[in-house]
Amino acid sequence: MGKGSLSEEDIKAQYITPAVTDAGWDLKRQVRMEYAFTAGRIILRGNMTARGRKRRADYVLFYKTNVPLAIIEAKDNRQPVGAGLQQAIEYAKALDISYVYASNGDAFVEQNLITGEVRELALQAFPSPDELYRRYLRDKNISAAEEQVMLEPYYYVPQYKTPRYYQRIAINRTVDAVARGQERILLVSATGTGKTYMTFQMIYRLWKSGLKKKILFLADRNVLVDQTMSGDFKPFGGKMIKVQNKNLDSSYEIYLALYQQLTGENGEETFRQFQPSFFDLIVIDECHRGSAKEESAWRKVLNYFSAATHIGCTATPIETQDASSFSYFGEPIYEYSLKQGIDDGFLAPYKVIRIGLDKDLEGYRPEDGKIDTYGNEIEDREYNVKDFDRTLVIDDRTRVVAAKITEFLQKTDRMSKTIVFCIDIEHAERMRQALIQANQDLYAQNHRYIMRITGDNDEGKAQLENFIDEESPYPVIAVTSKLMTTGVDAKMCKLIVLENNINSMTEFKQIIGRGTRLLEEYGKTYFTIMDFRNSSRLFADPAFDGRPEVVIDLDQDDPVDDPEAGYPEPEGGDDGTRENPPGYGSGVGNNTDDGEQEKPRKYYIGDVAVTVLSERVQYVGQDGKLITESLIDYTKKNILQHYARLDDFLRSWSQAEKKQAIIDELQERGVWLDAVRAELGDNELDDFDLICHLAYDKPPLTKLERAEQVKKRHYLYQYSDIAQQVIEGLLNKYANDGIKEIEDTKVLMLKEFAQMGSPMKIVKAFGGKEAYLKAIQELKNEIYYA
Repeated sequence: MGKGSLSEEDIKAQYITPAVTDAGWDLKRQVRMEYAFTAGRIILRGNMTARGRKRRADYVLFYKTNVPLAIIEAKDNRQPVGAGLQQAIEYAKALDISYVYASNGDAFVEQNLITGEVRELALQAFPSPDELYRRYLRDKNISAAEEQVMLEPYYYVPQYKTPRYYQRIAINRTVDAVARGQERILLVSATGTGKTYMTFQMIYRLWKSGLKKKILFLADRNVLVDQTMSGDFKPFGGKMIKVQNKNLDSSYEIYLALYQQLTGENGEETFRQFQPSFFDLIVIDECHRGSAKEESAWRKVLNYFSAATHIGCTATPIETQDASSFSYFGEPIYEYSLKQGIDDGFLAPYKVIRIGLDKDLEGYRPEDGKIDTYGNEIEDREYNVKDFDRTLVIDDRTRVVAAKITEFLQKTDRMSKTIVFCIDIEHAERMRQALIQANQDLYAQNHRYIMRITGDNDEGKAQLENFIDEESPYPVIAVTSKLMTTGVDAKMCKLIVLENNINSMTEFKQIIGRGTRLLEEYGKTYFTIMDFRNSSRLFADPAFDGRPEVVIDLDQDDPVDDPEAGYPEPEGGDDGTRENPPGYGSGVGNNTDDGEQEKPRKYYIGDVAVTVLSERVQYVGQDGKLITESLIDYTKKNILQHYARLDDFLRSWSQAEKKQAIIDELQERGVWLDAVRAELGDNELDDFDLICHLAYDKPPLTKLERAEQVKKRHYLYQYSDIAQQVIEGLLNKYANDGIKEIEDTKVLMLKEFAQMGSPMKIVKAFGGKEAYLKAIQELKNEIYYA
């Protein structure tokens, strides 16, 4: 048999793999074949999900476990030797690998992505591990000192997780940059992609190599420090300490601290107990929150320890007139976005339910002299969604929102972890009460079913860990305003409710990030965003999945077009650090010095009805944008993308050894026939007929009708005795369960065939295994005849 008749797998087994091993590469330790570096995008429609196709490289060659050097893409011998080179380059760019090879079994074509050099090699001239590694050091101009740090392995013990491809790139680039002496480094990675794990591996390798000996992990919330210590940083054990008091112990090597503790409550600047040169490395978690501001308390700490290397980690770098992540840290050393995470299948996709309320869409103007619940005359003007719950409260609006949240949970799963983001603490408390009223049955079973988790509420904050814990069923619904926008690792959050006005892209991205974590073993493969404030308009903003623009300072005479201007953030935070503003929890105004009643912070109205005017569902598309599309239209489009004409589909269907392979391939492209059947309310259509009907407008037949047509053509009579009974049994099985069942060789083990004899006896009745398989193929042809 000549090379030209060999499959790609045969070429790999007989020519490429031997060439690699003959060059000295260890198949067990250094060679990864069929290397899948993505998980396959989760495609979401309705409440159904399916995995798309993983991205796989034929070979990835590693010098050490954390040093990948080369990719090889194989093709069969009917193609040119360099046919796989472009594909290999695409994979190499994604994997941050420098050398790519393509082969058809005759030779190799090599491209050096560092220098751009391309050359052809004989099979026996493939470079050895040491040869390629030495070339890598030379091409990258890596010094001996840098090499020592670069080769420091990841932390690993049996059963411990290994880095995903993007985590490896982020860790390696950061460690390499520190080894080269770079002093300020920014790492940008979407929420849910494992920034804390990446941070741990960076610190571990720099610490173990001896390059960095005293390290500070700086955060701004206790929950972030506690999660880090009990989670990814746990291997540091006795070398690690959390700074909790004013007396700092200098005997540890890894320090975790809140910047508030280091700066002190009264400006005593506790951090000055250490010498400015004490720390070699400072890692700033969620660095967009404070360190980007020149006058922030973070900066006091960072400026004092300015001799240390500073690494900032965030999902949302910030660029405003007052704060700049890039100005302080420089350009990101690596970026991994939400869109990339969803495309790769490492982050959960989402659907958005946009709900329009009549008063939000049409506005509300009180009649002349209208008095609110507390006897205050309401200022006569047009109120809209930006005013509701900030300056004017309509009780029925809160009730309707709570009712829609409850309705969604009742239709899906009432125990789905949910975060409701409100305008402020007072709004959050009213929403909590409205949700209790709508869910009295489950609240009566456990009062933690609904909790307000805000900065001023110790009972709620005490339940934050339970809300985060995937093993803990309660709390289910967390009502908040600002406290849970960032840093809260709520893996099981399946519903995010936007009941706040979001004008900041940073805040929006952080809020959406609360739902992006995947937890498939617990049944979480996607999440839902319920939007009452049109905040999801920000998905269409180019900045949503892009870089923040650097703000340009304008002169006072320069024109400004800001549709969000005039609506500042409400006073009083949600982190427990500021007092609530006057009138909190009350609509009663205060008396002025001359005895007149001043305008209350909020008006409260109890006699105005609110109704739902519109509701639509949108899905995130493969371009990262929201799309509104019916399941049937979406399915038809995906089928036609793969099979543009009916003839194309029929040819593939008739030639396929297993029809189910075509169904599986279409499912990877987002074609879910079971979901379409459920929407159409017809479970009797064969997959083949459903595809032809949806995509090509052909009249469909049911599975039973197809089976009966085969019987009417007297197809069965060519067989005798047991074989005829088996074929008839298979037809009946097809009529009930579809083509997948009769293609499965285990079908003969089912009870309806047991009375005909053992699988061996049945196969023998057809004249052996080959004859049986041929009979099955002919039966499928008969089923789909004409």
